[in-house]
Amino acid sequence: MITQPHIPDPDGFYAAWVAAHEGLDEASSAELNARLVLLLANQCGDQAALLDCIRAAAVAGAPPNPTPSGTP
Repeated sequence: MITQPHIPDPDGFYAAWVAAHEGLDEASSAELNARLVLLLANQCGDQAALLDCIRAAAVAGAPPNPTPSGTP
């Protein structure tokens, strides 16, 4: 799994991604993101890398574990 920046023009990519969402409601925006994820996953085509990415994204978005009472 590549975790270092790998897109030649990340700012341009981000701008195009944001522009694609202009005028969409929340549900349509989420659907666009889902379609984009599936298209990009198909471009990658590496099942092991895709599963690694799913795990990494899930961990990155998980709420922090609360510290048990009395533990610094």
